[in-house]
Amino acid sequence: MAFFLAQILTGLANAAALFLVASGLSLIFGVTRIVNFAHGSFYMLGAFVGVTLMDILPGHVGFWGAILLTGLAVGLIGAFVEIVVLRPVYRAPELFQLVATFGVILVIQDLALMIWGAEDRLGPRAPGLRGVWRIFGEPVPKYDIVLIAITPVILFALWYLITRTRMGTLVRAATQDREMVGALGVNQAWLFTGVFALGSALAGLGGALQLPKGGADLLMDFNIIGSVFVVVVIGGMGSLPGAFIAAVIISVLNVFGVAYLPQSTLVLMYVVMAVVLIVRPYGLLGREEVAGEHGQVGAPERPIRPYGARGRMVVIALLAALALLPLVADKFILTLMIDVIVFALFAASLHFILGSGGLVSFGHAAFFGGGAYAAALLVFHTDTPMELAFIAAPFAAGLLALGIGWFCIRLSGVYFAMLTLAFSQLVWSLAFQWRSVTRGDDGLVNIWPADWLNATAPFYYFTLAMGVGGILFLRHIIHAPFGYALRAGRDSPRQAEAMGINVKRVQFAAFAVAGAMAGLAGGIFVFSKGSVFPTELEIAASFDVLIVVFLGGVKTLAGGVVGAAFLTGVEDWLTRLEYWRLILGLLIIAVVIIAPEGIVGSLRTLWVRIRHIEEEEAK
Repeated sequence: MAFFLAQILTGLANAAALFLVASGLSLIFGVTRIVNFAHGSFYMLGAFVGVTLMDILPGHVGFWGAILLTGLAVGLIGAFVEIVVLRPVYRAPELFQLVATFGVILVIQDLALMIWGAEDRLGPRAPGLRGVWRIFGEPVPKYDIVLIAITPVILFALWYLITRTRMGTLVRAATQDREMVGALGVNQAWLFTGVFALGSALAGLGGALQLPKGGADLLMDFNIIGSVFVVVVIGGMGSLPGAFIAAVIISVLNVFGVAYLPQSTLVLMYVVMAVVLIVRPYGLLGREEVAGEHGQVGAPERPIRPYGARGRMVVIALLAALALLPLVADKFILTLMIDVIVFALFAASLHFILGSGGLVSFGHAAFFGGGAYAAALLVFHTDTPMELAFIAAPFAAGLLALGIGWFCIRLSGVYFAMLTLAFSQLVWSLAFQWRSVTRGDDGLVNIWPADWLNATAPFYYFTLAMGVGGILFLRHIIHAPFGYALRAGRDSPRQAEAMGINVKRVQFAAFAVAGAMAGLAGGIFVFSKGSVFPTELEIAASFDVLIVVFLGGVKTLAGGVVGAAFLTGVEDWLTRLEYWRLILGLLIIAVVIIAPEGIVGSLRTLWVRIRHIEEEEAK
């Protein structure tokens, strides 16, 4: 009994920092609707700023004063980020702002590297709280007990702020109806800035408070952001009590998971999230979404039509240039172009459900990696010929998409996105831990193409045929009646249902098609690299392709292809530089601010303006 109590107390102590960070994210999302993936970066900044101030300020007052000053400093940094980066793109599609937060992550990562260096920083012990107290004979760190006592105080303070102050009233009103708050004369810009600063300050406090239990390192942002989003989604987006309950549940379960089922710790919280969302689609204390909220992609400004004669000529010329490329390019360029084509097909498969269906998936890498693993497993364990193994890749990924989509399609917005992330993590865990089949992080190697393709130029033509064929297949579906039904369900689901369209069934079918095309890209990938590792299934792979789609342009069919070519080329050049993340992050932020419609959408708008000017001058 004493051991169980000690485990529970450890879980409650771990929940303190997690709740602080999650409550800040929940506040930010509730008011601004920003899916802020840079929130973990403010947590990391809190740790580094905190450990620096604690080295300067001595004693009890210095320690706790450093924590408060850290919260203030990180809050000011958050306000600066909101004003400079996010405020200019509030009128863009809601999830397009997600791309801007990825740019912020990259910038903060390299700035932290410049300022504090690559070495981890150990956190100081809390003055007067060294050692343990024994509870029923079990040792419990004194600082853990203090954290457990602090957490309800912070929850009460946030509750009082939200329910008993004018700012809290505005926050609650903005959470329910932002447009009405603006119509009443409230300066929404400064309200958003204040809430973003408060949320960032809470993340910074969380980073500083955990220092005696850990330290500060450059991986803290990515290590916590998954847990934070899980907590917020389980509790219900925008619900502070829900975030508190979810933080306690996740932290306590993780402690017992480490003690009794260590192999489950990689995915335990994602399993809990998946179960909660299947039973309660909007979290424990969340509310049902309204169409158009929570990151759903709005209707396009103009109908999507097939290319005219000029557009077809441009595409034919581009394909002809790609076909002639092996005659003039060296092996490196051909290999790079293979990577671009694979990534373009992968991005086009996500764009198919995101741009046309309004379904934002955070776990699309499950199908890319799933197709790659399906082909590799057949070759590795059964010596299946490359041709048959390659055909199996899209079929296996499509079946996986059918299974995952059956649970996910009934949700929408961020809840849909997070459930796809949960299932993606389950697939990644399977590949990572089932070593007898997948060889774990050692990966499956020596998965080479057949002899007739075992050279760069032939495989390039194979990749070009499969990649372009897959992209054209997706474009054909979008311009078919099925594509119109898919867009109708995105733009006006109730009206589409009234017209006899089964919106969920259409979305389910589109999800399966997108998964199969991602698996086709994965099949090409595994034979181009000769190996596959669990990294192809990680969250980062899903986010990379999501960034590509938004950078290229959500509301144009060429967005995914152009975005993939742009980011692949830029990354290949930038990664040779020392602080390439900083430059790439600034580049992403610049594109988001200057071209909020994406690269293709902005070029199209520019072309329309030029044509309009020419027509006016001709008159």
